[in-house]
Amino acid sequence: MAAPAPFPPAPRKEDRAATAPRGPDTPDDVITMGRVGVDIYPDQIGVGLDRVSSFGKYLGGTATNVAVAAARYGRRAALITRTGDDAFGRYVHQALEGFGVDDRYVTPVPGRLTPVAFCEIFPPDDFPLYFYGRDPKAPDLEIHGSELDLPAIRAARVFWATGTGLCQEPSRSATLDALRARDPGTLTVLDLDYRPMFWESRDEARRWVREALPHASVVAGNLDEWSTAVGTADPHEAAAAARRLGVGLAVVKQGPKGVLAVDDGGPVEVPPVPVDVVNGLGAGDAFGGALCHGLLSGWDTERVMRFANAAGAIVASRIPCSAAMPTADEVEAAMDGVHRAG
Repeated sequence: MAAPAPFPPAPRKEDRAATAPRGPDTPDDVITMGRVGVDIYPDQIGVGLDRVSSFGKYLGGTATNVAVAAARYGRRAALITRTGDDAFGRYVHQALEGFGVDDRYVTPVPGRLTPVAFCEIFPPDDFPLYFYGRDPKAPDLEIHGSELDLPAIRAARVFWATGTGLCQEPSRSATLDALRARDPGTLTVLDLDYRPMFWESRDEARRWVREALPHASVVAGNLDEWSTAVGTADPHEAAAAARRLGVGLAVVKQGPKGVLAVDDGGPVEVPPVPVDVVNGLGAGDAFGGALCHGLLSGWDTERVMRFANAAGAIVASRIPCSAAMPTADEVEAAMDGVHRAG
């Protein structure tokens, strides 16, 4: 396996993404809402945390990574979340600034700690994840509906929310308020993002995800997440169930079987991009940011899925998540490589 490319623990000003100009009345291309944290990932691959000798520090959290990925494609991206009032919270702001993500909706919660996530890296498919600072409640679950800038959410070209944001109040009500604020027909994405440790039960998660689904025009998740959402892990049945609830585009990630996407044009199935996996934890978030970019670009569904697949594969070949998000040129090169190999 080739050694993963090195990345700095925090972006430098000279490394900032070249995002589209942002004026006071310019709508955001993408607003994401949900988890934030600091990823502490080992520099050593294939050993347990008890034997790791050094770590890298990276910006993390699903909604955060998706915003970073969108910004890497030059999109105006903003994040709605909350941090602890601590040094890691300050790091979150510094990192977002470096990646070109607007942090005006990122606020501290007094008395809370910014969550930290450690992982172990056992390629190709074992990446145990350990969360600290999310018990009894993470600050990003303290988002209140009264604090939301609903006109900005309504005006954004894409609004992205996650299932994790539904697991506790007040974030649950705030997430539903934001989804309901969106006009029908706009690009409103729900990332199912089911993580059992954040929920009392799968049934409880299904209850609230089903509440959110009718307000999303695009829904994405893996087979287990779709099983949680609609009660079946069969990809075609899950997509059909989502479509019956009014979802315009249902995206079912099937791991080694690739991706199924179903919209008004019917099903599209795209195979995976072959890659030497180093750390698979950020692949889904890279897929999400690329999905936003493809939707905003007006591409057909197959091209969107191929682009998102390639972006996810690139990040899976690297250790970090946010710092590993590729540029459009990198993704296009990976797609060209797959085409030539085929």
